[in-house]
Amino acid sequence: MPLLQVKDLALGYDGQAIVEGVNFEVHAGDYLFIVGENGSGKTTLMKTLLHLQPPLSGRITPGDGLKDNEIGYLPQQTQIQKDFPASVDEIVLSGCQGRLGLRPFYRSEEKALAKENMRRMGIEHLGKKCFRQLSGGQKQRVLLARALCATKKILLLDEPVSGLDPKGASEMYDLIDDLQKSGIAVIMISHDIPAALRYGTHILHIGEHLFSGTKEEYLNSEEGKLFLQMQKGGDNA
Repeated sequence: MPLLQVKDLALGYDGQAIVEGVNFEVHAGDYLFIVGENGSGKTTLMKTLLHLQPPLSGRITPGDGLKDNEIGYLPQQTQIQKDFPASVDEIVLSGCQGRLGLRPFYRSEEKALAKENMRRMGIEHLGKKCFRQLSGGQKQRVLLARALCATKKILLLDEPVSGLDPKGASEMYDLIDDLQKSGIAVIMISHDIPAALRYGTHILHIGEHLFSGTKEEYLNSEEGKLFLQMQKGGDNA
């Protein structure tokens, strides 16, 4: 049973569609890269999957017991996020908010979960540091630990290596790859086509033509061949 099933989805604003006919499924352990040109609707799709905005039409159906508040999300970083005046401990623990219900305080098990995810991301020694004092790679590890506090099943990541140096990007990809291999499904928006072809199991291409399928199917599709050719041309420009 898929964790998420998307059927005939149309995305847009004020009744104006950006993209229509989006269909895909995500199962436990899938690593789905969402690729396409800027402005094609990738981030709009992410917001729609998170119920931050409604679809114009179509359905998003969770499965395997997945609840709306059990999706971990790492947004694309903004300047406000980078300068957020809170400690690492506070930011990671805030990922447990969906577990509170009507309770005003965190329980010991939620604090333990935050500590475990900080250990998992290798940032337990940074707990008392202010978020704004961290390096870019450390900040992304903190936000990924926060996202893990919300889920054991699925992560949505919007350009998680954007702005990182090559070493930081490589380390972030390795962390995410380990999470995927542990059984967590990953949906990632990315412009990093080499990473998509190295790590991804599935590709969703959004643009003038839509494609959804395995990485191997994408490499053999007309959409994939054309997009990869365009990317290669841009790299050589």
